Amino acid sequence: MNISKLLFAASITGLLFTSCKQTASAPPENAATTAKHTINPEKVQTASFTITGMTCAIGCAKTIEKELSETDGVQKAAVDFDKKQATVSYDSSIQTPESLTKLVEATADGKTYKVSNMIASK
Repeated sequence: MNISKLLFAASITGLLFTSCKQTASAPPENAATTAKHTINPEKVQTASFTITGMTCAIGCAKTIEKELSETDGVQKAAVDFDKKQATVSYDSSIQTPESLTKLVEATADGKTYKVSNMIASK
């Protein structure tokens, strides 16, 4: 019985050590085209809009916020799940309210989220 426990513990330990290896991922083939542009402070605008279709704060709202934040030309993005509201600061020479709308609506399966009441201001 003790031998079987010892073998079980050794096999679990071995699995942990072999499965936790980090492998370096190769840079994307189009790394030159995915480089972020420098945001021009003179061109920064803010867009606020309503997002319908969100069902949770951690899954939906945070996923949309991350997608927006990682988008080229976006300075800052915040999504408030309770208010169903997003606020995005972006460089207007790189992004437009229409491109932000398309990005949000394409998140997930492309059918879940809908943007409305877009208000863009300087």
